[in-house]
Amino acid sequence: MFPSLGVLVLLAVVLLANSIRVLKEYERAVIFRLGRFSGVRGPGLIILIPVLEKMAKVNLRTVVMDVPPQDIITKDNVSVKVNAVIYFRILRPENAVLEVEDYYYATSQLAQTTLRSILGQFELDDLLSNREQINDELQSVIDKQTDPWGVKVSSVEMKHVDLPSEMQRAMAKQAEAERERRAKIIHAEGEMQSAEKLAEASEIMSKNPVTIQLRYLQTLTEIASEKNSTVVFPLPIDLISKFMDRLPK
Repeated sequence: MFPSLGVLVLLAVVLLANSIRVLKEYERAVIFRLGRFSGVRGPGLIILIPVLEKMAKVNLRTVVMDVPPQDIITKDNVSVKVNAVIYFRILRPENAVLEVEDYYYATSQLAQTTLRSILGQFELDDLLSNREQINDELQSVIDKQTDPWGVKVSSVEMKHVDLPSEMQRAMAKQAEAERERRAKIIHAEGEMQSAEKLAEASEIMSKNPVTIQLRYLQTLTEIASEKNSTVVFPLPIDLISKFMDRLPK
């Protein structure tokens, strides 16, 4: 009798130990009773009915998933490789267990196919310059398709856009040509402003000849300060013309 009682006590202890579960704050338990869904429990201490109830544990924390590089052909027929990162979390644990076999794998595959489909609708320039708009569109499409699984996609970010080497060289040449064009425009604008200022100065000097003489003296002062061995003194035409008038004709 005593051995059988000991076996019963041991069996009761084992069943009780298997029926008690402690879930963390970010965990939930999807309960099945005789194979049928009966509810979601947690966090904290939960007790399962031995033999009759089973549970599937679901993590509610945000998952960061790397989307492997995908071969993309853009709208203007340029072949590129693009990878991305996706942030998602479980909002409805029962859907994540009942509606899809493996929500993580399913979300990963959906992200890859959506990445190829959406990016193929854009040209290369848009792909490089309008990343924020493309990220928003990717997030909206993936989130809509994962909603029946209880998965909330909060963000999708493109990480790298790998271009073919010949395309990189072409873009480098284009950027260099653009820099040269801007430099020439800036130089031309500077020349135009300089010409305008010279025209204004000449107009002022023509109205007051004394300013020309003052400028002449200033130039001589600057030449003398250079400590040159040879100094050339330019003579104003007005000064020479007085002597020329006295010469016999």
